[in-house]
Amino acid sequence: MSEVVGAAAREALALLVQRTCAARPRLGRTRLVCVDGPAGSGKTTTARRLAEALDGEGVTAHVVHLDDLYAGWSGLEGSLWPRLAAQVLAPLHRGLPGRFQRFDWPSGRFAEWVDVPVRDVLVLEGCGAARRECEPFVSVRVWVQAPAELRLRRGLARDGEQARPHWVAWMADEDRHFAVERTAERADVRLDALGGLVRPVGG
Repeated sequence: MSEVVGAAAREALALLVQRTCAARPRLGRTRLVCVDGPAGSGKTTTARRLAEALDGEGVTAHVVHLDDLYAGWSGLEGSLWPRLAAQVLAPLHRGLPGRFQRFDWPSGRFAEWVDVPVRDVLVLEGCGAARRECEPFVSVRVWVQAPAELRLRRGLARDGEQARPHWVAWMADEDRHFAVERTAERADVRLDALGGLVRPVGG
């Protein structure tokens, strides 16, 4: 890993690896780690770091990004969960590889099929990853948070200023989703925008 990772992020990553390795597999032989939180908070970086760290410990890991499964900017709800459950989680629960159809954002349609191998750990990353429907399968729930202005700035830097209306609408959708799901409250580990631990008061 070529990036510079601060001491707080290294501590958090070590905790995540420890929690993951100690958890009981609940998705067949696979431990499911759900990395959830609002867009632009740092979930993708967290998922990648965790998978790399697990691989370094001899624990095989695979990452699935929900960005590849949302049916566009309005895809947080709707068909997301039924497709994820049927195409990825159900096969893995039976010890079989999963397979999902990737959504191509530029064309606005679903494109090629992507294989999801059976590994020791599946890291499911994205807004809505730790929704309550995942409870029968999940081993570790991770919440990543960041201030709204930082998240929007990160998003527009990636997608361009023309995407601002989409980002504003998405942020409203995810606020409603997290209020209903109470995702942050149910998390096993909470991280900040730099990957450090968010400790409870007095913790």
